[in-house]
Amino acid sequence: MTEFTVDISNLNPEERSALGGKLDEYYIAMEKALNVSVKPEEHFIRVRGEKAEFGKILLENMIEIIRRQKSLEKSDFDYALSMIKDGNTESVAGLLSETVVYTAMGKPIRPKTIGQREYLDAIKNNDVCFGVGPAGTGKTYLAMACAVRAFKNQEVNRIILTRPAVEAGESLGFLPGDLQMKVDPYLRPLYDALFEMLGVENYNKYVEKNMIEVAPLAYMRGRTLDSAFVILDEAQNTTNEQMKMFLTRLGYGSKAIITGDITQTDLPSTKKSGLKTVLRILKNVNGVGIKYLSNKDIVRHPLVQRILAAYDRYEKRS
Repeated sequence: MTEFTVDISNLNPEERSALGGKLDEYYIAMEKALNVSVKPEEHFIRVRGEKAEFGKILLENMIEIIRRQKSLEKSDFDYALSMIKDGNTESVAGLLSETVVYTAMGKPIRPKTIGQREYLDAIKNNDVCFGVGPAGTGKTYLAMACAVRAFKNQEVNRIILTRPAVEAGESLGFLPGDLQMKVDPYLRPLYDALFEMLGVENYNKYVEKNMIEVAPLAYMRGRTLDSAFVILDEAQNTTNEQMKMFLTRLGYGSKAIITGDITQTDLPSTKKSGLKTVLRILKNVNGVGIKYLSNKDIVRHPLVQRILAAYDRYEKRS
């Protein structure tokens, strides 16, 4: 039987508590997932079993995460454990080395998975980038963080956020008010992210100065968007004509991020998704980045991963 030890003599009581989690839940999860024995002692943690080396690597990752962010969130532990189980020993702590931007409350926004880090690299290295994947993978949120960073660094003069006003099972006509009031519910996720990253007062100030614009996709027609960071959300609900119209709005000094989930299209069955089509058309075009995120990149409740996996199995059988 293999045995390894991990030095914890330099950890203070709070850090040792964070390492084990509530009631040692992280140690228990490690033992169950890796079939090893994890025994904390005064100056080190002893790991025994056939996969004891993986346990050692996982613990070292956990310690590095705690040192970097002064805590260990369950989502970080779960992802580190899933990587180790898959035989991937790349340092999860390295993911935390890049902070995209800080929220209005001072919270750092960082990639949480390898897929998210690659997505950020694709955004950085291309003027047009597609982020495609299931719900909860951070497609829109990270794109918004990149937009706020570029805006704060004066790389662009404005942020433009848009999405098609396509209803999922109910008509816009049932909603009260003028057109802006009707489309606001569809743009609410974008508002929420901006409020968190900029604060409500700054957001309102920038909107008044036309430095931030949140609008339905129909408002983009006929415009040229210079020196702007433009995000098209829910792009799976665009038609081919709308997608072409949006992509040809891009002006000098601008960057466009298109996000969507091709498995959740709300278009009528008679219409093809512009996102599905454009991914084939632009896959080899220089300056266009395409990053596919998967269920492994979901950073919401772990149950979301299992729900989507169940849907995938069902759809394959059907």
